[in-house]
This record gives sequence, structure tokens and C-alpha cells, in this order.
Amino acid sequence: MQQILANLGIKEINPGASTGAEWLDCSGTALDSFSPASGRKIATVTQCEVDEYEKVMEAAASAFKEWRMVPAPVRGEVVRQIGDALRRHKEDLGALVSLEMGKIKQEGLGEVQEMIDICDLAVGMSRQLHGLTTHSERAKHRMYEQWHPLGIVGVISAFNFPVAVWAWNTMLALVCGDTVVWKPSSKTPLTAVACQKIAADVIRANGYPEGISNLVIGRGATIGDRMSHDPRLPLISATGSTPMGKKLGAIVGGRLGRAILELGGNNAIIVTPDADMSLAIPNIAFGAVGTAGQRCTSTRRIIAHSSIVDSLVDKLKAAYATVKIGDPLDESTLMGPLIDKGAVQDMQNAIKRVGEEGGEMVCGGEVLDGPGYESGCFVTPAIARVKNEFAIVQEETFAPLLYVMSYDTLDEALALHNDVPQGLSSSIFSNNMIETETFLSHMGSDCGIANVNLGTSGAEIGLAFGGEKETGGGRESGSDAWKLYMRRQTNTMNWSGETALAQGIKFDL
Repeated sequence: MQQILANLGIKEINPGASTGAEWLDCSGTALDSFSPASGRKIATVTQCEVDEYEKVMEAAASAFKEWRMVPAPVRGEVVRQIGDALRRHKEDLGALVSLEMGKIKQEGLGEVQEMIDICDLAVGMSRQLHGLTTHSERAKHRMYEQWHPLGIVGVISAFNFPVAVWAWNTMLALVCGDTVVWKPSSKTPLTAVACQKIAADVIRANGYPEGISNLVIGRGATIGDRMSHDPRLPLISATGSTPMGKKLGAIVGGRLGRAILELGGNNAIIVTPDADMSLAIPNIAFGAVGTAGQRCTSTRRIIAHSSIVDSLVDKLKAAYATVKIGDPLDESTLMGPLIDKGAVQDMQNAIKRVGEEGGEMVCGGEVLDGPGYESGCFVTPAIARVKNEFAIVQEETFAPLLYVMSYDTLDEALALHNDVPQGLSSSIFSNNMIETETFLSHMGSDCGIANVNLGTSGAEIGLAFGGEKETGGGRESGSDAWKLYMRRQTNTMNWSGETALAQGIKFDL
């Protein structure tokens, strides 16, 4: 562990605020980062307070004035170099993600690869920040639109993807000409320190000023609240729980700012009689168990046809019995710990409510102890037979707890699928074209992501990522999501030498 930290520039005690060129002496309390796998302290971060936050914002505002005038393809070249730096640090950074967050090593490495991939995507986007040209109703006039850099973008990320979410937002914001202020989760501060060092070194080596990539690690009640109220942040991209998003969205909206909200998911898979079980079972298992059920796209609900639901549950139970739980850095481990004991208790409370509301636990849900499980954060993945209307099923439990229910008609399955407050990711397993096309139609899934014959978990960066309803409506990553980080301007050029006023009005002057 010490070698990984040294390779990434992580010290025993680290400042919690940075403008890139400078790490500020922070006046806040110490924040210790513990490994959820071992329970041991990894390192400490000194949290920033309002004074340090103001210094960061001043640097970000000053840097924006210069950065916005750098040609977009040149900004893209800087992002390309950040991607190369991430490639060099992939092993160490992926291992740190596993140490600090608890996801297995392969998932930690995969998260860093997502960062690299978004850098590559952003480089291409830097040459495609295009507007529209159209015909004017007036002779010898030209109309077009263009996109300008927006300003300082605030990024508030969650613990479950401690580095990828920052990259999704930051790399697009940088090529769009914005500067970025990042507040990471207090549960994963060290990965943020490591990413800030990597990006800052590249920006500084290219001769650009401090303040382009910035970091503020502090309490939500101080730094997070300050960011949400700050009019100098025209856009805040926030990932987290639905209650957090509702609070932040109301504040940002109240000052007429923009918010990209990536919030809770209650993702379901419909399994029809025409499903290929050799595809469905591993996709369901990974979707529910991967990252210990702590992905916003984790599979939460299975809606299986009544003719196959019993055999499906038996197959899933058998698959769950093969899941090795333990040290996330062990190559043979398939599921690591939950993030902390609070998450374990939340899962236990949900299981209790399943029984109270009339559901039946099929398997799992035990808290593991003994050698290798001393941290108290390890659980066995659980399956429960429930009804969709149970209050607990309507909520998102951020843990490996999978709910199974049955249906008789596809219309009933779609009604169950859509009858939750959240709308992030969804899937259907079927080889029946009418079933799959119905699922993808206007009357089908109401989620931002809808898949056929693959699971709910994860998404490729090439298209926009995000969901509907209480998931927040935000979009990040590919497609035209870059437009959210810029301001649109409509332009008209008059090259006629005459004045053609609207509605044919004439002024005799």
C-alpha cells in the first residue's frame, strides 16, 4: 500500500485544496481515509474551509479568462496528455480505488480505463464543438449559432465512482474552455488528491496558469453548500442520492444556475419466456453483485414471467453461492466490502423491512466476520421475493440486495417496471422482436438507458449517460452532452448594406 501511495504522491497528511500549481494550507479538521476492506487508516486529508475555497474560486475565475481563449483543439491536446498520464498511473490509481472504495481490483482498473477513454473522446470532441447555420428570411443576411465556454464548472462526485465521474465532467469541461472546481466524496478523498496531482502536472507542464483544474475537499455543510449557492458557478454537476439532488437542484435553480443531476436508480430487468438464460443469469448476477451493489446502475429488481420465475430464482441462488467475497485486491475476489458500516446497517434495515412488508428472503444478507472480514463491512449478496408496491422496493438500497417479482403479460411487466420514482437504467432479456421493440418504444421503458439482452450495470461513454424522473434528468459523457458545458449564442450577419427591420417596419430617418 505504501508503494502505491508514494507512486501517486499521497503523503501521510495531505492538504485538501489545490489550484493546480499550489496546495493550500487548509484550516479545517483532519479527515482520515480508511480502507473498508481492512478497516485500517490509509492516510489523512486536512479539509478546506471557506477561506481556502475563496482562494480556489479566485484562481479558477482568473484562469478561465485565459483558458477560454485557447483554441479548442489545443485544449484537446492538453486533455490527450492527461489521458496518457492516466495510462502511466493506471495500475496504481486502480489499486488506490480498490483500497479506498472497496471495489475489486479489476473494477478499479476498469474505472481508470473509463477516465482514459473519456479523455480520448474529449480530444475528438474538441474539433467538433459545432453550431448550426441556417437561412435568414432577410436578403443578404446570414444566421448561425455558436457555442462559447460557460465559466467555472462545479463537480460534486460520489464515493462509488470516485474518479470516473470527475473525468466524465472535467475532460468535457476542459475542452469546452471551462475551468473546474471539484468536491469529491469525503469517503474517498485520496483518489481525488491523486487525480488532481496527475492533471495539474500536465497542465503546468504545458505552461498554463493555476486554476484550470481545482480541488476542494471539505464538509458538505460548508463547501458543498457554498458551491450550490455560488453564482460564480454557472453549472454544477452533482452525483449522489435523490434527496441530495433535490436539495441542491432547488438551490441552484433558485439562482437560475444550471445543474446536471445524476441521482438514484431502481433499475429493473424484465426476463421473458423467450429469454436466453445463458445470457440472463450472468448479467443479472454481475449487475446485482458488482461493486457490492453500489453502482447507480446496479440491478435492483427482476421482473420475471410467472412460468420461469421459480427456475430463475434457483439459478440465481446457485450463481450467488459461487461469488467469492473478500479482499478487493485479490484477483480471485468477485465482491468486496460495502463502503462502511453505515451501508451495512442500511442493508440490514432493508432486509428487516422486506419481512415486515410481507416479502421472503431467498438467500444472503449475512454480515461476515472472522479472518479477512474484521472491518465489519462485508456481507453476502441477498435475493428476496417481493411485490413491487412494497415501500422498501420503491426505494434505492445501495447494497447487493436483489428483489424478484413475477408477471403474466408484457403490459403488466412494463407497468411494474415503470412504477418506481427512479428512471436510470433498464433491460429486457428476450429473443422475441415484438417484446424487445415494445420495451424500447414510447410505451416501453421510461428510463434514460434501455438495453436488450445485456444488463443494467454500466454504460459506454459514446452516448449520453443519465436518467429520468427522480434520477435527475442529467446527461454526461458522449453524444451532445458537451453542450451543457457551454453557452449557446445565436448570431445574425447583415452584409446587404441596407436595414431590413422585422415585420417590414420602416423608419424615415
